[in-house]
Amino acid sequence: MQDIRLAIFDWDGTLMDSVGRIVACVQGAARDCELTVPTPTRIRQIIGLSLDVAMSRLFPLCSDSGATSDERQIAALIDRYRHHYLHDATPSPLFAGAGALLHDWQSQGLQLAVATGKSRRGLDRVLDETGLRPLFVTSRGADEANSKPDPLMLEQILAELGLSPRQAVMIGDSVHDMAMAEAIAMPRIGVTWGVDSRDALGRHGPVAVVDSMAALRALL
Repeated sequence: MQDIRLAIFDWDGTLMDSVGRIVACVQGAARDCELTVPTPTRIRQIIGLSLDVAMSRLFPLCSDSGATSDERQIAALIDRYRHHYLHDATPSPLFAGAGALLHDWQSQGLQLAVATGKSRRGLDRVLDETGLRPLFVTSRGADEANSKPDPLMLEQILAELGLSPRQAVMIGDSVHDMAMAEAIAMPRIGVTWGVDSRDALGRHGPVAVVDSMAALRALL
């Protein structure tokens, strides 16, 4: 991977161990809206998608009152999810070694970016909380492009930096990350410490699937 100039990271489940918190907050939102609470397994399958797409998949309401009623219910779920995310006490630290990897790659001249299912507001909050904002040259949240696996956010990042897909690599823990990069023939690396398995990630033709931050660090 000698020609790589940019590493684009997913956030939840890749850099930050936030899967447990996301699960708890989705379940809390469902309870608040008096809906069937989805299992952790089902919730893990939508992590990485934008909130509107994720909630629509988890709660296919199709009410007798029509589309407008469904849209209001999705909006209510998103509102309650955001409320819980601000107040939930489930720890969501960076994965061990993530900060060191980012500092190392950046010091070597590799540009870093983020492409995430978080909203801009949510992404800005965690960038500031972790102190990692200065390491990234750019980022995209779910409300600034189409939801993964649509590759629009990757295309926007590449256009901003004047790079081709072959000069960048997408790093993520979900099949949504892998499919997004696959759609524009961008090299991709799967990590197994997040939501999806090695086999699931491998179906999207990654250049590697790694089981540790050290193994990832050694690739570039």
